Amino acid sequence: MSEQVAEKRIASIIPMPVCVINRQGKVIQANGKIGEVFLYDGIKDSDIFTLTGIKVSVLYDAAEHDSHPLLKRNDKIFRLLIQKAEDGEEDNLVIFFNDVTTLEELKDRYNDEKSCIARIQVDNYDELTNSSSSERWLTLSSEIDKAVRRWGTKMNAAVNRVRNNSYVIWFEHRNLENLVAEKFDILDEIRNIETGADFPASLSIGVGVGGKTPIQTEEYANAALDLALGRGGDQAVVKRNSKIEYFGGKLQTVEKSNKGKSRIVGHALKQLVQQSNKVFIMGHRNPDMDSFGSALGISRFCELFDKKANIVIEEYNESLQLIYNQAKASEKYQFINREKALAQIDENSLVIVVDTHRPSITECPELLTRTDRIAVIDHHRKMEESIENPTLAYMESYASSASELVTEILQYNVDKKGLNKLEAEALLAGITIDTNGFVMKTGVRTFEAAAWLRRRGADTTEVKRFFQKDANSFMIHAKACASARFLENGVAISICDHPHLDEQIICAQVADQLLTVKGTKASFVIGTNLDGKTVISARSLGAVNVQVIMEKFNGGGHLTTAAAQVDMPKEEAAEKIIKIMEGILNDSNS
Repeated sequence: MSEQVAEKRIASIIPMPVCVINRQGKVIQANGKIGEVFLYDGIKDSDIFTLTGIKVSVLYDAAEHDSHPLLKRNDKIFRLLIQKAEDGEEDNLVIFFNDVTTLEELKDRYNDEKSCIARIQVDNYDELTNSSSSERWLTLSSEIDKAVRRWGTKMNAAVNRVRNNSYVIWFEHRNLENLVAEKFDILDEIRNIETGADFPASLSIGVGVGGKTPIQTEEYANAALDLALGRGGDQAVVKRNSKIEYFGGKLQTVEKSNKGKSRIVGHALKQLVQQSNKVFIMGHRNPDMDSFGSALGISRFCELFDKKANIVIEEYNESLQLIYNQAKASEKYQFINREKALAQIDENSLVIVVDTHRPSITECPELLTRTDRIAVIDHHRKMEESIENPTLAYMESYASSASELVTEILQYNVDKKGLNKLEAEALLAGITIDTNGFVMKTGVRTFEAAAWLRRRGADTTEVKRFFQKDANSFMIHAKACASARFLENGVAISICDHPHLDEQIICAQVADQLLTVKGTKASFVIGTNLDGKTVISARSLGAVNVQVIMEKFNGGGHLTTAAAQVDMPKEEAAEKIIKIMEGILNDSNS
Protein backbone atom coordinates (compact mmCIF):
# COMPACT_ATOMS: atom_id res chain seq x y z
CA MET A 1 0.00 0.00 0.00
CA SER A 2 1.42 3.44 -0.99
CA GLU A 3 2.02 6.17 1.57
CA GLN A 4 -0.64 8.37 -0.03
CA VAL A 5 -3.28 5.63 0.17
CA ALA A 6 -2.30 4.82 3.76
CA GLU A 7 -2.51 8.47 4.76
CA LYS A 8 -5.92 8.84 3.11
CA ARG A 9 -7.16 5.69 4.89
CA ILE A 10 -5.96 6.92 8.27
CA ALA A 11 -7.51 10.35 7.75
CA SER A 12 -10.90 9.07 6.61
CA ILE A 13 -11.48 6.02 8.82
CA ILE A 14 -10.01 6.85 12.25
CA PRO A 15 -12.06 9.43 14.20
CA MET A 16 -9.26 10.18 16.68
CA PRO A 17 -5.62 11.33 16.55
CA VAL A 18 -3.41 8.56 15.18
CA CYS A 19 0.10 8.12 13.82
CA VAL A 20 2.27 5.33 12.48
CA ILE A 21 5.90 4.86 13.57
CA ASN A 22 8.64 2.56 12.32
CA ARG A 23 11.04 0.43 14.31
CA GLN A 24 13.46 3.36 14.67
CA GLY A 25 10.76 5.47 16.30
CA LYS A 26 10.26 7.84 13.37
CA VAL A 27 6.71 9.03 12.56
CA ILE A 28 5.94 7.91 9.00
CA GLN A 29 2.24 8.86 8.88
CA ALA A 30 -0.26 10.90 10.95
CA ASN A 31 -3.82 12.11 10.38
CA GLY A 32 -5.13 15.62 10.67
CA LYS A 33 -6.50 15.16 14.18
CA ILE A 34 -2.96 14.72 15.55
CA GLY A 35 -2.98 18.49 16.09
CA GLU A 36 -5.22 17.83 19.11
CA VAL A 37 -2.23 16.12 20.73
CA PHE A 38 0.76 18.13 19.47
CA LEU A 39 0.44 21.88 18.95
CA TYR A 40 3.06 22.23 16.21
CA ASP A 41 2.56 21.37 12.54
CA GLY A 42 4.08 18.52 10.60
CA ILE A 43 5.23 15.76 12.94
CA LYS A 44 6.14 13.45 10.05
CA ASP A 45 9.74 12.22 10.33
CA SER A 46 9.83 13.39 13.96
CA ASP A 47 11.11 11.13 16.72
CA ILE A 48 8.35 9.66 18.86
CA PHE A 49 10.50 9.80 22.00
CA THR A 50 11.07 13.53 21.45
CA LEU A 51 7.33 14.04 21.00
CA THR A 52 6.08 11.94 23.91
CA GLY A 53 8.99 11.17 26.21
CA ILE A 54 8.16 7.47 25.87
CA LYS A 55 10.88 5.12 24.65
CA VAL A 56 10.26 3.12 21.47
CA SER A 57 10.98 -0.12 23.33
CA VAL A 58 8.22 0.74 25.83
CA LEU A 59 5.74 1.29 22.99
CA TYR A 60 6.57 -2.04 21.35
CA ASP A 61 6.32 -3.76 24.74
CA ALA A 62 2.90 -2.15 25.28
CA ALA A 63 1.73 -3.47 21.90
CA GLU A 64 2.95 -6.94 22.83
CA HIS A 65 1.29 -7.03 26.26
CA ASP A 66 -1.80 -4.93 25.46
CA SER A 67 -0.97 -2.21 27.97
CA HIS A 68 -1.94 1.44 27.53
CA PRO A 69 0.45 4.20 28.66
CA LEU A 70 -0.95 7.63 29.50
CA LEU A 71 0.33 10.82 27.85
CA LYS A 72 -0.30 14.38 29.07
CA ARG A 73 -0.10 16.95 26.27
CA ASN A 74 -1.87 20.18 25.37
CA ASP A 75 -3.71 20.27 28.75
CA LYS A 76 -5.26 16.92 27.91
CA ILE A 77 -4.69 13.31 28.93
CA PHE A 78 -4.52 10.63 26.24
CA ARG A 79 -4.48 6.85 26.65
CA LEU A 80 -2.29 5.29 23.96
CA LEU A 81 -3.83 2.31 22.17
CA ILE A 82 -1.01 0.60 20.29
CA GLN A 83 -1.22 -2.08 17.60
CA LYS A 84 1.20 -3.58 15.13
CA ALA A 85 0.46 -2.47 11.55
CA GLU A 86 -1.38 -5.12 9.57
CA ASP A 87 -0.23 -3.99 6.11
CA GLY A 88 3.28 -4.27 4.70
CA GLU A 89 6.29 -6.15 5.84
CA GLU A 90 7.63 -3.32 7.97
CA ASP A 91 7.48 -3.83 11.75
CA ASN A 92 5.52 -0.63 12.25
CA LEU A 93 3.22 0.47 15.07
CA VAL A 94 -0.08 2.31 14.81
CA ILE A 95 -0.66 4.58 17.84
CA PHE A 96 -4.16 5.82 18.64
CA PHE A 97 -4.48 8.78 21.05
CA ASN A 98 -7.73 8.33 22.97
CA ASP A 99 -8.73 11.50 24.87
CA VAL A 100 -9.53 10.37 28.44
CA THR A 101 -9.15 13.77 30.10
CA THR A 102 -12.63 13.81 31.63
CA LEU A 103 -12.35 10.22 32.83
CA GLU A 104 -8.94 10.78 34.45
CA GLU A 105 -10.11 13.99 36.11
CA LEU A 106 -13.10 12.11 37.53
CA LYS A 107 -10.77 9.33 38.76
CA ASP A 108 -8.50 11.89 40.43
CA ARG A 109 -11.48 13.59 42.02
CA TYR A 110 -12.83 10.24 43.19
CA ASN A 111 -9.46 9.33 44.73
CA ASP A 112 -9.03 12.78 46.29
CA GLU A 113 -12.43 12.56 47.97
CA LYS A 114 -11.90 9.06 49.36
CA SER A 115 -12.07 8.95 53.13
CA CYS A 116 -9.00 8.30 55.26
CA ILE A 117 -9.24 7.51 58.97
CA ALA A 118 -6.73 8.57 61.62
CA ARG A 119 -6.82 6.99 65.07
CA ILE A 120 -4.95 9.12 67.64
CA GLN A 121 -4.01 8.20 71.18
CA VAL A 122 -2.24 10.32 73.80
CA ASP A 123 0.75 8.31 75.03
CA ASN A 124 1.31 7.87 78.76
CA TYR A 125 -2.03 9.46 79.61
CA ASP A 126 -2.10 7.93 83.11
CA GLU A 127 1.50 8.96 83.81
CA LEU A 128 0.78 12.55 82.74
CA THR A 129 -2.34 12.62 84.93
CA ASN A 130 -0.53 11.27 87.97
CA SER A 131 2.42 13.65 87.63
CA SER A 132 0.32 16.83 87.31
CA SER A 133 -1.94 18.72 89.66
CA SER A 134 -5.61 18.74 88.72
CA GLU A 135 -5.40 22.37 87.56
CA ARG A 136 -2.29 21.75 85.49
CA TRP A 137 -3.76 18.61 83.98
CA LEU A 138 -6.90 20.46 82.87
CA THR A 139 -4.70 23.05 81.15
CA LEU A 140 -2.50 20.39 79.57
CA SER A 141 -5.48 18.35 78.39
CA SER A 142 -7.01 21.48 76.85
CA GLU A 143 -3.76 22.38 75.04
CA ILE A 144 -3.48 18.87 73.55
CA ASP A 145 -7.14 18.94 72.49
CA LYS A 146 -6.77 22.36 70.83
CA ALA A 147 -3.62 21.26 68.97
CA VAL A 148 -5.33 18.12 67.64
CA ARG A 149 -8.41 20.06 66.55
CA ARG A 150 -6.32 22.78 64.86
CA TRP A 151 -4.48 20.04 62.99
CA GLY A 152 -7.82 18.57 61.90
CA THR A 153 -9.17 21.97 60.84
CA LYS A 154 -6.26 22.44 58.40
CA MET A 155 -7.55 19.33 56.58
CA ASN A 156 -11.26 20.19 56.88
CA ALA A 157 -11.49 16.99 58.87
CA ALA A 158 -14.15 15.69 61.24
CA VAL A 159 -12.49 15.37 64.67
CA ASN A 160 -14.19 13.21 67.29
CA ARG A 161 -12.85 12.78 70.81
CA VAL A 162 -13.97 9.28 71.72
CA ARG A 163 -12.25 9.05 75.11
CA ASN A 164 -10.16 11.35 77.28
CA ASN A 165 -6.99 10.11 75.59
CA SER A 166 -8.07 9.20 72.06
CA TYR A 167 -9.54 10.67 68.88
CA VAL A 168 -10.91 9.49 65.56
CA ILE A 169 -10.40 11.83 62.58
CA TRP A 170 -12.00 11.49 59.14
CA PHE A 171 -10.38 13.42 56.30
CA GLU A 172 -10.15 13.38 52.51
CA HIS A 173 -7.33 11.59 50.73
CA ARG A 174 -6.27 14.84 49.01
CA ASN A 175 -4.79 15.99 52.35
CA LEU A 176 -2.68 12.90 52.98
CA GLU A 177 0.30 13.92 50.85
CA ASN A 178 0.56 17.20 52.79
CA LEU A 179 0.65 15.26 56.06
CA VAL A 180 3.40 13.04 54.69
CA ALA A 181 5.36 16.01 53.30
CA GLU A 182 5.15 17.73 56.69
CA LYS A 183 6.14 14.44 58.38
CA PHE A 184 3.12 14.71 60.71
CA ASP A 185 4.33 17.92 62.38
CA ILE A 186 1.55 17.52 64.97
CA LEU A 187 3.94 15.09 66.70
CA ASP A 188 6.48 17.90 67.21
CA GLU A 189 3.79 20.36 68.30
CA ILE A 190 2.48 18.03 71.02
CA ARG A 191 6.02 17.16 72.12
CA ASN A 192 6.79 20.86 72.65
CA ILE A 193 3.87 21.44 75.02
CA GLU A 194 5.11 22.14 78.54
CA THR A 195 3.83 19.33 80.78
CA GLY A 196 5.45 20.16 84.12
CA ALA A 197 6.55 16.51 84.31
CA ASP A 198 10.02 15.12 83.62
CA PHE A 199 8.84 13.77 80.26
CA PRO A 200 6.92 15.36 77.37
CA ALA A 201 3.47 14.58 76.04
CA SER A 202 3.33 12.60 72.81
CA LEU A 203 0.86 11.07 70.39
CA SER A 204 0.54 7.77 68.58
CA ILE A 205 -1.25 8.08 65.23
CA GLY A 206 -2.52 5.29 63.00
CA VAL A 207 -3.80 6.26 59.54
CA GLY A 208 -5.82 3.88 57.39
CA VAL A 209 -5.84 4.55 53.63
CA GLY A 210 -7.35 2.89 50.58
CA GLY A 211 -9.70 0.32 52.06
CA LYS A 212 -12.36 -1.05 49.73
CA THR A 213 -14.97 -0.20 52.36
CA PRO A 214 -15.06 2.19 55.34
CA ILE A 215 -14.85 -0.85 57.62
CA GLN A 216 -11.62 -2.01 55.95
CA THR A 217 -10.14 1.50 56.12
CA GLU A 218 -10.94 1.56 59.84
CA GLU A 219 -9.25 -1.83 60.23
CA TYR A 220 -6.15 -0.40 58.54
CA ALA A 221 -6.20 2.56 60.96
CA ASN A 222 -6.53 0.26 63.98
CA ALA A 223 -3.65 -1.92 62.76
CA ALA A 224 -1.52 1.18 62.13
CA LEU A 225 -2.24 2.51 65.63
CA ASP A 226 -1.31 -0.86 67.15
CA LEU A 227 2.00 -0.67 65.29
CA ALA A 228 2.64 2.89 66.48
CA LEU A 229 1.92 1.94 70.10
CA GLY A 230 3.91 -1.29 69.83
CA ARG A 231 6.90 0.67 68.54
CA GLY A 232 6.93 2.91 71.60
CA GLY A 233 4.59 5.75 70.64
CA ASP A 234 5.45 9.31 69.57
CA GLN A 235 5.02 8.37 65.93
CA ALA A 236 2.59 8.08 63.05
CA VAL A 237 2.08 4.93 61.00
CA VAL A 238 0.30 5.05 57.64
CA LYS A 239 -1.12 1.78 56.30
CA ARG A 240 -2.08 1.74 52.62
CA ASN A 241 -3.19 -1.82 51.93
CA SER A 242 0.04 -3.81 52.41
CA LYS A 243 2.35 -0.75 52.33
CA ILE A 244 3.32 0.75 55.68
CA GLU A 245 5.17 4.03 56.31
CA TYR A 246 6.60 5.33 59.60
CA PHE A 247 7.06 8.91 60.79
CA GLY A 248 8.44 10.31 64.06
CA GLY A 249 9.59 8.05 66.88
CA LYS A 250 12.02 10.57 68.37
CA LEU A 251 11.29 9.99 72.06
CA GLN A 252 12.53 7.27 74.34
CA THR A 253 9.54 5.21 75.52
CA VAL A 254 8.29 6.37 78.92
CA GLU A 255 8.13 3.67 81.56
CA LYS A 256 4.64 2.70 82.74
CA SER A 257 4.23 3.23 86.48
CA ASN A 258 1.39 0.74 86.92
CA LYS A 259 2.37 -2.93 87.25
CA GLY A 260 -1.21 -4.15 86.99
CA LYS A 261 -0.70 -5.49 83.50
CA SER A 262 2.08 -7.82 84.70
CA ARG A 263 -0.31 -9.38 87.20
CA ILE A 264 -3.05 -9.78 84.57
CA VAL A 265 -0.64 -11.31 82.04
CA GLY A 266 0.71 -13.67 84.68
CA HIS A 267 -2.80 -14.88 85.50
CA ALA A 268 -3.68 -15.34 81.81
CA LEU A 269 -0.41 -17.19 81.15
CA LYS A 270 -1.06 -19.45 84.13
CA GLN A 271 -4.43 -20.46 82.65
CA LEU A 272 -2.87 -21.13 79.23
CA VAL A 273 -0.17 -23.32 80.77
CA GLN A 274 -2.65 -25.31 82.85
CA GLN A 275 -4.96 -25.87 79.87
CA SER A 276 -2.20 -27.08 77.51
CA ASN A 277 -0.93 -30.64 77.05
CA LYS A 278 2.66 -29.56 76.38
CA VAL A 279 4.60 -26.31 76.58
CA PHE A 280 7.41 -25.23 74.24
CA ILE A 281 9.53 -22.16 74.94
CA MET A 282 11.73 -20.55 72.31
CA GLY A 283 13.52 -17.29 71.68
CA HIS A 284 15.32 -16.07 68.60
CA ARG A 285 18.01 -17.98 66.71
CA ASN A 286 21.51 -17.73 68.21
CA PRO A 287 20.01 -16.66 71.55
CA ASP A 288 21.66 -14.02 73.70
CA MET A 289 21.62 -13.82 77.48
CA ASP A 290 18.24 -12.06 77.56
CA SER A 291 16.58 -14.68 75.37
CA PHE A 292 18.09 -17.55 77.35
CA GLY A 293 17.44 -16.00 80.78
CA SER A 294 13.80 -15.25 80.01
CA ALA A 295 13.37 -18.83 78.68
CA LEU A 296 14.67 -20.25 81.99
CA GLY A 297 12.35 -17.90 83.90
CA ILE A 298 9.29 -19.02 81.92
CA SER A 299 10.36 -22.64 82.35
CA ARG A 300 10.25 -22.10 86.12
CA PHE A 301 6.85 -20.41 85.78
CA CYS A 302 5.47 -23.50 84.01
CA GLU A 303 6.91 -25.86 86.61
CA LEU A 304 5.09 -23.95 89.34
CA PHE A 305 1.88 -25.26 87.75
CA ASP A 306 3.12 -28.84 87.26
CA LYS A 307 4.02 -28.47 83.58
CA LYS A 308 7.46 -29.52 82.38
CA ALA A 309 8.35 -27.08 79.60
CA ASN A 310 10.57 -27.86 76.63
CA ILE A 311 13.12 -25.15 75.80
CA VAL A 312 13.81 -25.24 72.05
CA ILE A 313 17.43 -24.41 71.30
CA GLU A 314 19.44 -25.60 68.32
CA GLU A 315 22.66 -23.59 68.38
CA TYR A 316 24.18 -21.10 70.78
CA ASN A 317 27.31 -18.97 70.77
CA GLU A 318 30.27 -18.92 73.13
CA SER A 319 28.78 -16.21 75.32
CA LEU A 320 26.12 -18.71 76.50
CA GLN A 321 28.52 -21.62 76.92
CA LEU A 322 29.04 -21.23 80.66
CA ILE A 323 25.43 -20.66 81.72
CA TYR A 324 24.07 -23.22 79.25
CA ASN A 325 26.42 -25.89 80.60
CA GLN A 326 25.34 -25.09 84.17
CA ALA A 327 21.67 -25.31 83.24
CA LYS A 328 22.24 -28.57 81.32
CA ALA A 329 24.25 -30.12 84.17
CA SER A 330 21.51 -29.29 86.71
CA GLU A 331 19.09 -31.61 84.83
CA LYS A 332 16.24 -29.32 85.82
CA TYR A 333 15.46 -28.17 82.28
CA GLN A 334 14.35 -29.99 79.17
CA PHE A 335 16.40 -28.69 76.21
CA ILE A 336 15.37 -30.05 72.81
CA ASN A 337 16.30 -29.28 69.20
CA ARG A 338 13.95 -28.26 66.38
CA GLU A 339 13.48 -31.77 65.06
CA LYS A 340 12.32 -33.14 68.42
CA ALA A 341 10.08 -30.14 69.02
CA LEU A 342 8.32 -30.63 65.68
CA ALA A 343 7.91 -34.34 66.39
CA GLN A 344 6.33 -33.73 69.82
CA ILE A 345 4.07 -30.71 69.28
CA ASP A 346 0.33 -31.08 68.71
CA GLU A 347 -2.61 -28.71 68.33
CA ASN A 348 -3.21 -28.62 72.10
CA SER A 349 0.36 -27.52 72.82
CA LEU A 350 1.33 -24.02 73.94
CA VAL A 351 4.26 -22.19 72.33
CA ILE A 352 5.73 -19.32 74.37
CA VAL A 353 7.98 -16.99 72.36
CA VAL A 354 10.37 -14.77 74.34
CA ASP A 355 12.56 -11.82 73.33
CA THR A 356 11.19 -11.56 69.79
CA HIS A 357 7.87 -11.22 67.99
CA ARG A 358 9.14 -11.85 64.46
CA PRO A 359 8.32 -15.38 63.33
CA SER A 360 11.13 -15.51 60.77
CA ILE A 361 13.88 -15.21 63.39
CA THR A 362 12.45 -17.52 66.05
CA GLU A 363 14.39 -20.69 66.82
CA CYS A 364 11.81 -22.81 64.98
CA PRO A 365 9.24 -20.85 62.91
CA GLU A 366 7.47 -24.09 61.93
CA LEU A 367 6.27 -24.56 65.51
CA LEU A 368 4.06 -21.49 65.11
CA THR A 369 2.12 -23.23 62.34
CA ARG A 370 1.40 -26.38 64.37
CA THR A 371 -0.80 -24.81 67.05
CA ASP A 372 -3.05 -21.78 67.56
CA ARG A 373 -2.03 -21.49 71.21
CA ILE A 374 0.82 -18.97 71.15
CA ALA A 375 2.02 -16.49 73.77
CA VAL A 376 4.54 -13.71 73.06
CA ILE A 377 6.66 -11.89 75.65
CA ASP A 378 8.87 -9.24 74.10
CA HIS A 379 10.33 -5.78 74.71
CA HIS A 380 11.26 -4.80 71.16
CA ARG A 381 9.40 -2.13 69.23
CA LYS A 382 6.75 -3.78 67.12
CA MET A 383 7.61 -4.41 63.47
CA GLU A 384 5.45 -4.99 60.44
CA GLU A 385 6.45 -8.65 60.47
CA SER A 386 4.99 -10.06 63.67
CA ILE A 387 3.31 -13.21 64.96
CA GLU A 388 -0.30 -12.92 63.87
CA ASN A 389 -3.15 -13.16 66.39
CA PRO A 390 -1.30 -14.67 69.36
CA THR A 391 -3.50 -15.97 72.15
CA LEU A 392 -1.58 -13.80 74.62
CA ALA A 393 0.77 -10.93 73.78
CA TYR A 394 2.82 -9.09 76.41
CA MET A 395 4.81 -6.63 74.32
CA GLU A 396 6.06 -3.57 76.20
CA SER A 397 8.66 -1.46 74.42
CA TYR A 398 9.31 0.60 77.57
CA ALA A 399 10.87 -2.45 79.25
CA SER A 400 14.64 -2.89 79.27
CA SER A 401 14.50 -6.57 78.36
CA ALA A 402 12.34 -9.66 78.09
CA SER A 403 13.98 -10.78 81.34
CA GLU A 404 12.53 -7.73 83.10
CA LEU A 405 9.02 -8.59 81.89
CA VAL A 406 9.40 -12.25 82.90
CA THR A 407 10.74 -11.21 86.31
CA GLU A 408 7.65 -9.08 86.94
CA ILE A 409 5.39 -11.97 85.97
CA LEU A 410 7.27 -14.27 88.36
CA GLN A 411 7.00 -11.79 91.24
CA TYR A 412 3.25 -12.41 91.48
CA ASN A 413 3.45 -16.18 91.18
CA VAL A 414 6.43 -17.58 93.11
CA ASP A 415 7.09 -17.86 96.80
CA LYS A 416 10.44 -17.23 98.44
CA LYS A 417 11.86 -20.58 97.34
CA GLY A 418 10.16 -20.69 93.97
CA LEU A 419 13.11 -19.38 91.98
CA ASN A 420 16.54 -20.99 92.18
CA LYS A 421 19.88 -19.17 92.14
CA LEU A 422 20.75 -20.00 88.52
CA GLU A 423 17.40 -18.75 87.23
CA ALA A 424 17.72 -15.52 89.20
CA GLU A 425 21.23 -15.00 87.83
CA ALA A 426 20.17 -15.80 84.27
CA LEU A 427 17.37 -13.23 84.44
CA LEU A 428 19.67 -10.63 86.02
CA ALA A 429 22.26 -11.33 83.32
CA GLY A 430 19.58 -10.80 80.66
CA ILE A 431 18.66 -7.43 82.14
CA THR A 432 22.34 -6.48 82.50
CA ILE A 433 23.28 -7.26 78.90
CA ASP A 434 20.29 -5.44 77.38
CA THR A 435 20.83 -2.32 79.50
CA ASN A 436 24.62 -2.26 78.97
CA GLY A 437 25.19 -2.56 82.70
CA PHE A 438 22.06 -0.59 83.75
CA VAL A 439 23.00 2.42 81.62
CA MET A 440 20.71 2.27 78.59
CA LYS A 441 16.90 2.05 78.68
CA THR A 442 16.81 1.59 82.45
CA GLY A 443 13.81 2.68 84.50
CA VAL A 444 12.65 2.40 88.07
CA ARG A 445 10.97 -0.93 87.34
CA THR A 446 14.25 -2.26 85.93
CA PHE A 447 16.01 -1.65 89.25
CA GLU A 448 13.03 -3.07 91.17
CA ALA A 449 13.21 -6.26 89.10
CA ALA A 450 16.97 -6.50 89.65
CA ALA A 451 16.54 -5.96 93.41
CA TRP A 452 13.93 -8.72 93.57
CA LEU A 453 16.27 -11.11 91.73
CA ARG A 454 19.09 -10.16 94.10
CA ARG A 455 16.86 -11.06 97.04
CA ARG A 456 16.18 -14.41 95.34
CA GLY A 457 19.88 -15.26 95.42
CA ALA A 458 21.35 -13.74 92.24
CA ASP A 459 25.08 -13.20 92.73
CA THR A 460 26.31 -10.14 90.81
CA THR A 461 29.87 -11.51 90.79
CA GLU A 462 28.66 -14.71 89.14
CA VAL A 463 26.67 -12.66 86.61
CA LYS A 464 29.84 -10.75 85.79
CA ARG A 465 31.61 -14.05 85.16
CA PHE A 466 29.02 -14.94 82.51
CA PHE A 467 30.28 -11.98 80.47
CA GLN A 468 33.97 -12.79 80.50
CA LYS A 469 35.62 -12.94 77.04
CA ASP A 470 38.32 -15.28 75.89
CA ALA A 471 41.66 -13.74 74.88
CA ASN A 472 40.92 -13.99 71.15
CA SER A 473 37.58 -12.15 71.48
CA PHE A 474 39.25 -9.49 73.61
CA MET A 475 41.88 -8.83 70.94
CA ILE A 476 39.23 -8.63 68.17
CA HIS A 477 37.26 -6.19 70.34
CA ALA A 478 40.32 -4.01 70.90
CA LYS A 479 41.25 -3.92 67.18
CA ALA A 480 37.70 -2.99 66.19
CA CYS A 481 37.74 -0.08 68.65
CA ALA A 482 41.15 1.06 67.43
CA SER A 483 40.08 1.04 63.74
CA ALA A 484 36.88 3.05 64.26
CA ARG A 485 36.21 6.17 62.18
CA PHE A 486 34.70 9.19 63.95
CA LEU A 487 32.83 11.41 61.48
CA GLU A 488 32.17 15.11 61.93
CA ASN A 489 28.42 14.59 62.29
CA GLY A 490 28.84 12.57 65.48
CA VAL A 491 28.74 9.13 63.86
CA ALA A 492 31.28 6.46 64.84
CA ILE A 493 31.62 3.49 62.50
CA SER A 494 33.89 0.48 62.65
CA ILE A 495 34.37 -2.62 60.49
CA CYS A 496 35.42 -5.80 62.28
CA ASP A 497 37.59 -7.91 59.96
CA HIS A 498 37.77 -11.09 62.03
CA PRO A 499 34.89 -13.57 61.44
CA HIS A 500 34.15 -15.14 64.79
CA LEU A 501 31.52 -17.35 66.37
CA ASP A 502 30.40 -14.45 68.62
CA GLU A 503 30.78 -11.74 65.99
CA GLN A 504 27.40 -10.15 66.64
CA ILE A 505 28.08 -9.96 70.37
CA ILE A 506 31.53 -8.48 69.76
CA CYS A 507 30.00 -5.90 67.40
CA ALA A 508 27.42 -4.98 70.04
CA GLN A 509 30.09 -4.57 72.71
CA VAL A 510 32.26 -2.42 70.43
CA ALA A 511 29.25 -0.26 69.50
CA ASP A 512 28.56 0.29 73.23
CA GLN A 513 32.21 1.17 73.79
CA LEU A 514 32.30 3.71 70.95
CA LEU A 515 29.42 5.63 72.55
CA THR A 516 31.74 6.51 75.44
CA VAL A 517 33.76 8.75 73.11
CA LYS A 518 32.89 12.42 73.60
CA GLY A 519 30.77 13.90 70.81
CA THR A 520 29.49 10.56 69.49
CA LYS A 521 25.74 10.57 68.79
CA ALA A 522 25.45 7.12 67.21
CA SER A 523 27.78 4.17 66.66
CA PHE A 524 27.65 1.38 64.09
CA VAL A 525 29.87 -1.70 64.06
CA ILE A 526 29.84 -4.12 61.12
CA GLY A 527 31.24 -7.63 61.02
CA THR A 528 30.79 -11.06 59.45
CA ASN A 529 29.54 -14.15 61.26
CA LEU A 530 30.61 -17.71 60.53
CA ASP A 531 27.67 -18.13 58.12
CA GLY A 532 29.08 -15.35 55.94
CA LYS A 533 26.31 -12.90 56.85
CA THR A 534 27.15 -9.26 57.44
CA VAL A 535 26.00 -8.30 60.94
CA ILE A 536 25.42 -4.73 62.10
CA SER A 537 25.09 -3.44 65.67
CA ALA A 538 23.81 0.10 66.17
CA ARG A 539 23.72 2.23 69.30
CA SER A 540 22.82 5.81 70.17
CA LEU A 541 22.35 8.02 73.22
CA GLY A 542 18.80 8.98 72.17
CA ALA A 543 19.41 11.80 69.68
CA VAL A 544 19.25 9.31 66.79
CA ASN A 545 16.64 6.57 66.36
CA VAL A 546 18.85 3.66 65.28
CA GLN A 547 15.86 1.33 65.06
CA VAL A 548 14.57 3.24 62.02
CA ILE A 549 18.01 2.97 60.40
CA MET A 550 18.31 -0.77 61.03
CA GLU A 551 14.81 -1.32 59.62
CA LYS A 552 16.20 -0.14 56.27
CA PHE A 553 18.41 -3.25 56.49
CA ASN A 554 15.42 -5.43 57.49
CA GLY A 555 16.56 -5.36 61.11
CA GLY A 556 15.05 -3.74 64.18
CA GLY A 557 15.36 -3.04 67.89
CA HIS A 558 14.86 0.10 69.95
CA LEU A 559 15.45 3.82 69.63
CA THR A 560 18.92 3.48 71.22
CA THR A 561 19.76 -0.17 70.49
CA ALA A 562 19.22 -2.03 67.22
CA ALA A 563 20.81 -4.60 64.91
CA ALA A 564 20.48 -6.25 61.50
CA GLN A 565 21.86 -9.03 59.31
CA VAL A 566 22.30 -8.37 55.60
CA ASP A 567 23.63 -10.04 52.45
CA MET A 568 25.95 -7.29 51.31
CA PRO A 569 29.67 -6.53 51.70
CA LYS A 570 30.63 -4.82 54.95
CA GLU A 571 32.07 -1.79 53.14
CA GLU A 572 28.86 -1.32 51.16
CA ALA A 573 26.79 -1.51 54.36
CA ALA A 574 29.07 1.09 55.97
CA GLU A 575 28.66 3.51 53.06
CA LYS A 576 24.88 3.07 53.09
CA ILE A 577 24.77 3.82 56.83
CA ILE A 578 26.88 6.96 56.34
CA LYS A 579 24.54 8.25 53.61
CA ILE A 580 21.43 7.52 55.69
CA MET A 581 22.91 9.26 58.71
CA GLU A 582 23.90 12.32 56.66
CA GLY A 583 20.31 12.62 55.46
CA ILE A 584 18.83 12.21 58.95
CA LEU A 585 21.18 14.68 60.62
CA ASN A 586 20.75 17.22 57.81
CA ASP A 587 16.95 17.00 58.20
CA SER A 588 17.21 17.51 61.97
CA ASN A 589 19.46 20.56 61.53
CA SER A 590 17.31 22.21 58.84
